[in-house]
Amino acid sequence: MALDKLSRRERQIMEILYQLGKASTATVRDSMDDPPSYSAVRAMLRILEEKGHVRHETVGLTYFFLPVVSHEKAKRSAVKSLLETFFTDSPDQVVAALLDVSSRKLTRAELDRMSQMIENAKKEGK
Repeated sequence: MALDKLSRRERQIMEILYQLGKASTATVRDSMDDPPSYSAVRAMLRILEEKGHVRHETVGLTYFFLPVVSHEKAKRSAVKSLLETFFTDSPDQVVAALLDVSSRKLTRAELDRMSQMIENAKKEGK
């Protein structure tokens, strides 16, 4: 269930659902920038459900949509796809590219967190 195979609007809807946990069609639409019609959002949610990305719960007459896969798992899947597609399965090339295209300077705290993650990975690899 790779999120990279979704349209821009479908990804936008998934991000809204990840942020809110679950939402009705109206809530999703209200959360969108320059939203399409209500029926278009409803159709996209139905398509996302058919693709297996979301499921719904019915409360009264209202459908509430929820992501099927956790946000963390979806992020890992997206990074894995990116790694395989553009970086020949080389994590160091991904990190180098991220550092190269960073639109801002990384803070000392961010660099420290990354260093700690690397140290943890070294320990786990032994």
